[in-house]
Amino acid sequence: MLWEITVETKVCKHCNSSFEITDKDLEFYNKVSPVFNKIKYQIPTPTLCPDCRRQRRLSWRNESKLYKNIDSITKKELVSIYSPDKKFIIYDQDYWWSDKWNPLDYWRDFDFWKSFFEQFRELQKIVPRIALINWFQENSDYWNHSYHNKNSYLVHSCGYVEDSYYCINTTFSANCMDCYNAEYCNQSYELTDCKNCNSSNFLLYSSECFKCLYCDDCIDCKYCIWCKWLNHKEYHIFNKKVSKDEYEKTYFDFFNTEEKRLEIIKNYYEFRKNIPSKWETNINYKDLYACDSCSNCENIKYSFECNDSQNIAYSFWMWWWWAKDCYDFDIWWENSSLVYDTHCGWWWISNVLFCNIVWWWHHNIYCDLFLSTSSNCFWCIWLHNNEQYCILNKKYSKDEYEKLVPKIIEHMQKTWEWWEFFPSSLSPFWYNETISNEWFPLNKEDAINLGFKWSDYENTFPKVDKIIPANKLPDNIALIPDDILNRAIECEVTKKPFKIITQELEFYKKHNLPIPKRHPDQRHLDRMTLRNPRKLFDRKCDKCGIDIKTTYNSLRPEIVYCEECYNKTMY
Repeated sequence: MLWEITVETKVCKHCNSSFEITDKDLEFYNKVSPVFNKIKYQIPTPTLCPDCRRQRRLSWRNESKLYKNIDSITKKELVSIYSPDKKFIIYDQDYWWSDKWNPLDYWRDFDFWKSFFEQFRELQKIVPRIALINWFQENSDYWNHSYHNKNSYLVHSCGYVEDSYYCINTTFSANCMDCYNAEYCNQSYELTDCKNCNSSNFLLYSSECFKCLYCDDCIDCKYCIWCKWLNHKEYHIFNKKVSKDEYEKTYFDFFNTEEKRLEIIKNYYEFRKNIPSKWETNINYKDLYACDSCSNCENIKYSFECNDSQNIAYSFWMWWWWAKDCYDFDIWWENSSLVYDTHCGWWWISNVLFCNIVWWWHHNIYCDLFLSTSSNCFWCIWLHNNEQYCILNKKYSKDEYEKLVPKIIEHMQKTWEWWEFFPSSLSPFWYNETISNEWFPLNKEDAINLGFKWSDYENTFPKVDKIIPANKLPDNIALIPDDILNRAIECEVTKKPFKIITQELEFYKKHNLPIPKRHPDQRHLDRMTLRNPRKLFDRKCDKCGIDIKTTYNSLRPEIVYCEECYNKTMY
């Protein structure tokens, strides 16, 4: 960065790539280093590069893989993010949040003859875990990492959505299907990274669009089909102005013959390659370096999808409002400060180091599943009700806590465990269950060789009257019989069967959409391939030749412009 000075170049111990440590990095590490008994325990510089640090944190996040499991109290079947082959104690939502059990009952004394992570693994095995992580749902089944959703099905990392299905990272939206990272959208299908779009299908990186189909990087467009890079246009096809009648006929014809539809989609993707893309998609910012998809931010570096934030580095998906002075922080919702190397923060957290899934608390280090108000805790799992001064779920007095913590820190320094996020080997999920495999894809062999765990567990599919190969489905939704609800469809890619639910069939009929031929998991992966990786590459602007950092690899076929060339051409 222009305003930072490189003080050290390190080699990542995981991928062997080099990465820089700057004077501003050192200032931050010093700022968040904890103090006990007037002694500051300095946070050292990281041993992993920013990408590998993020990969490790995200290997703790299972967002959408659900399993049938058994409630450890009632012994009844429930849906959980933990597969049955993982021997955790699982509680349903109501019991886990209740006062019928006490996490402090599972306390352990710290053993100075063992490593910390060994002792934390033992605590993981005995403290009950919540089946699904969500809040305040109404008539919504099978959803995770979500809250305030209504009449929805299989929505994950979503907030305030209604009557929506198979959506991920979607907020304040209604009547949507198969969307990823959609905000304030309605009556739409297959949106990816869109905002304020309505009655539209198959849009990418677009906003304020109405009744559009297969459009990319369009703003405030209406009645457009197969367009890219348009602003404030209506009735366009392949970026050319057409009549209303031509638009309506083209739109109608597109959904009635599969062969023609596939050919046009292929032509559209070829058409997109010849239209320049902007090197980044940041909006309303000041002092950003090596960032993408950030808005209303100041002094941000090597971060992605951050909103209304200041002084942020190496972070990903600051989803909602106001984060300040945070490094290596992934998936945050609202009001956070002084957070380092942490995964998933929900509301009002500060002075948090090396934690996993935190909510409304501060001054905690190496804690897991803190979904309520507790503070000044070390190495604990699921404490709530304003608990303080706890270590391995054991409560201490303030004086005892402040005497013991420095001793444990010094012990961890000797065992080389101090000041890095939990290793992936302690994750309650296997690598291919987590979103880390979406952003940093690995095959089974490579994942295991790199020290990750891999799951081959498969859910048992429910009994159905018949399994239909996807290629046998009628193209026209009007020809789909109602008894499709009693059958399963064989995915054309994975061959895995999947079912159609009643609300889903009604949605397709209402919008004249064909029945999907791919499993919901495969449809999600297809959407992810439309997005650029959350990784930056060095390349040159294809118009003026200046050096740029962009999520477009130089080997990709797209034409990529720097900001100045893009604006001159676009506007």
